[in-house]
Amino acid sequence: MMNSPLLLSHFIERAERYFPTKQVISRTLNGKKSLTYQQIGERTRRLASALAQFGIKKGDRVGTFAWNTHRHLEAYFAIPGIGAVLHTINLRLSQDHIAYVINHAEDRVLFVDADVWPLIAQLRDQLSSVEAFVLMSDGELPEVDWPNVFSYEEFIAKGDPSFEFVQSIDETSPAGICYTSATTGKPKGVVYSHRGIYLHSMALGLADTAGLSEKDVLMPVVPMFHVNAWGLPFAATWFGTTQVMPGPQFTPQVLAELIDEEKVTLAAGVPTIWLGLLRELETGVYQTEHLRAILCGGSAAPAAMIQTFEQKYNVPFLHAYGMTETSPLVTVSMVKSYQADLNEEETLELRAKQGLVVPGLEVKVVGPNGEVKPDGAEMGELLIRGPWIADHYYKAEEVSDAFADGWLHTGDVATIDEEGFIKLVDRTKDLIKSGGEWISSVDLENAIMAHEDVFEAAVVSVPDPKWQERPVACVVLKDPNKGSVAEADIRRFLEGKFPSWWLPDRVIFMDELPKTSVGKFLKRALREQVKEQMEANR
Repeated sequence: MMNSPLLLSHFIERAERYFPTKQVISRTLNGKKSLTYQQIGERTRRLASALAQFGIKKGDRVGTFAWNTHRHLEAYFAIPGIGAVLHTINLRLSQDHIAYVINHAEDRVLFVDADVWPLIAQLRDQLSSVEAFVLMSDGELPEVDWPNVFSYEEFIAKGDPSFEFVQSIDETSPAGICYTSATTGKPKGVVYSHRGIYLHSMALGLADTAGLSEKDVLMPVVPMFHVNAWGLPFAATWFGTTQVMPGPQFTPQVLAELIDEEKVTLAAGVPTIWLGLLRELETGVYQTEHLRAILCGGSAAPAAMIQTFEQKYNVPFLHAYGMTETSPLVTVSMVKSYQADLNEEETLELRAKQGLVVPGLEVKVVGPNGEVKPDGAEMGELLIRGPWIADHYYKAEEVSDAFADGWLHTGDVATIDEEGFIKLVDRTKDLIKSGGEWISSVDLENAIMAHEDVFEAAVVSVPDPKWQERPVACVVLKDPNKGSVAEADIRRFLEGKFPSWWLPDRVIFMDELPKTSVGKFLKRALREQVKEQMEANR
């Protein structure tokens, strides 16, 4: 067989050659902008050329501090196209963590969207490695006396539109780096190789995963700084898929309008995004019949939300699982052909699971001593290995316990049923141990969110002198119903669904729940809030 290197430059070259008229629709601060893949290709080559002229070379890190736009997409291919490493920086990290990841990665150039420029400006004196800043906007440059601050459009205008991407790149060399959102400690860098992204992109096109194809209109709502928008912009460009970039500071209304106006067929995001969209769909008249699927990951999706999308709006819901260390696709919940006759309740139960491992990866569930758990309800830690799974953290001073014996130890507690469907029970740190028995906060959360008056719910543990730990539910009600639901109503709603000792001792109603930078519940902060509130009420 030919030993052809698997490089990301092949993606943009294919889009230019075979899909030159297909479009990338980008929502910017100045309105929507449409470019063809031919135009995107030329601009990408100009950017790659301009970076090379500036002195960026193989292995150098180049950071992006940006939303989902066409300019960010161009950076996705221009930076790896010269052998450099694309570092997508999470806009929602704390200022200390933003400075830390830029310095830790040793980014030489930063590409920054105009509306988040003030965040970087405040950190300027803390950034030890950055030699140039490129403002990604159509407007004027800010008034600063720093050297090497460029307008994006002026920067790429100096580049060669026929620039040839570097081909002498080892496919196992770094193409990108993302840092974990670090709910505790400092963020950790995960490096993605050309080969890993290439194979991961292939997996996204399989019929039994996301099934992404040329005929799709993709809207990646998941940020391009979060695990490369789940790798979707890479795969979509390669396949010639029309892409709709939602841009800065979008709202549920903006998303609903884009889905309607651009006839989006596949949209991807975390559960909190889709909860907000459902609320918007209830208030307006939007056309959603062209949506062939919602792709949801990041945390467990409530079964009630899945049911609403599929039954009320006739939109199939693809529940998936992954993490920063896995590029991220690991599982997708697809009902098997011979399961088509299952009743509605059984089908929904399957759809709410994280699903089957995608081709190319291996998984297993193990106990505390490394013993493999048999199929069924027995819980254990989920372990993963495969060609797009990380095997270390970038510049880690010590070998992490997450990587041992050739497996990624996820820290996620799961079960695998007899059909191979994986169900996440909890994070190891979020499981509640009460009276020597385990309680799944995720199962309780999903059950509570099935209540018709509940918008969001999170369950955390509190210390208990008798039982060691007990669950407390934190609930956000839908706006029209605030004050109309009592603590006893939530407990009654859960009765019969779980053993009595699983039921939360307290239900605390809140205006909002703290979330991480990527929309997951921030349990650490929530535990502190609960502790303070319970102490105040003593």
